[in-house]
Amino acid sequence: MGLTGKSTGTGVLDQSGYIIQKETDTDKIIALAGNPNVGKSTVFNALTGLNQHTGNWPGKTVTNARGMYQFKGTNYIIVDLPGTYSLMANSVEEEVARDFICFGQPDVTVIVADATCLERNLNLVLQTMEITDKVVLCVNLMDEAKKKKISIRLDLLASKLGISVVGTSARSNKGLDSLIEAVDSIDEQHSNYLRVTYSDEIEKAISLLEPAVENLFGSKSNKRWVSLKLLEGDTGMLESLKNNLGFDLMQNEYIIHCLTETKSFLGNAGIHSDKLRDLIVTKIVNTCEDISKEVITYEKKNYAERDRKIDQILTSKITGIPIMILLLFVVFWLTVTGANYPSELIAKGLFWLEEQLSALFRILSGPEWISGALVDGIYRTLAWVVSVMLPPMAIFFPLFTLLEDSGYLPRIAFNMDNFSTCAVRCTIN
Repeated sequence: MGLTGKSTGTGVLDQSGYIIQKETDTDKIIALAGNPNVGKSTVFNALTGLNQHTGNWPGKTVTNARGMYQFKGTNYIIVDLPGTYSLMANSVEEEVARDFICFGQPDVTVIVADATCLERNLNLVLQTMEITDKVVLCVNLMDEAKKKKISIRLDLLASKLGISVVGTSARSNKGLDSLIEAVDSIDEQHSNYLRVTYSDEIEKAISLLEPAVENLFGSKSNKRWVSLKLLEGDTGMLESLKNNLGFDLMQNEYIIHCLTETKSFLGNAGIHSDKLRDLIVTKIVNTCEDISKEVITYEKKNYAERDRKIDQILTSKITGIPIMILLLFVVFWLTVTGANYPSELIAKGLFWLEEQLSALFRILSGPEWISGALVDGIYRTLAWVVSVMLPPMAIFFPLFTLLEDSGYLPRIAFNMDNFSTCAVRCTIN
């Protein structure tokens, strides 16, 4: 693995959109995806050898980072996608990650997962595998899993998923060579990858739509996955297809005809749009659980029992939102109230020093315009900024990090996801 001047220059931060410009025809593009806080950026930096350089996706406030490494004479361009828990696009981050995997034409999609909570991370893996079979799973934080006495049979996991699975500890650069090898040999990966199979009614509905989608798209997109999104009524996906491929599916009479018949078939089977999405999510979650039970061994049999009991409270429809509001209010109150005292002390100290500096200029008979610019202008402004901004930041970020490290932020995301889904459904209706 080596670096070139091009790999560390500003050229790697091209802002052209989802389509990445290759330097040569042999260059390969890697989409690096994963849940937040799984060490994805650590993997990115370790592979490319440069710290994250960020820009914005065109028309989005979401940042991106790109880098490059060489292996066996081939350039690999890595695109670090925003952390996301799902590709069901209830947020801009999820939309960006999903659209790049679909339309950015990556040669390989590497999903970075947390070994200490693999079951939860497999959700994103299975959703990605519904879009593409060019997937490599990087199970990171293996060292942390070992400390918690969690054992993962990576070989069995690879067999179950039908894709390459590599264990890494990116902070200590362990396993990264194997990851590079797996990415390089992606074309040798067997095609018998796991495909989530839904109920007979849903599978029948998908098969009814697939011919129409294939007739319109050809090989430009996964016909099964697009059919599934059409059945779900994913308006965001329809808009992305229109923007990236130039197809407005809802203006195609054949698609509309097939979709109407298919939805009528599902309706007769008692499966309407809301229930369909729930059935899809439930099946993916159950598949994740089934795989995890076979490949993960906990030394403590009831390892996850405490977390499940906590989830019943923190993500409950009754108590989840009130607890979330209360905790966020406490963080806000501690930040504002707690900052008053150190802010006052810092201000007293800095403005006392201002008086001493002013006295020094008077003793030295310095020109008033210099003392005015340096002391009354630059120093006083800095003193105000430091005394007002530093204490709240010093309190807020540790508190927010505590929420993150405790695993509460994903639970907040889960609670808010329900609201965003309801909002989307209300808008559609």
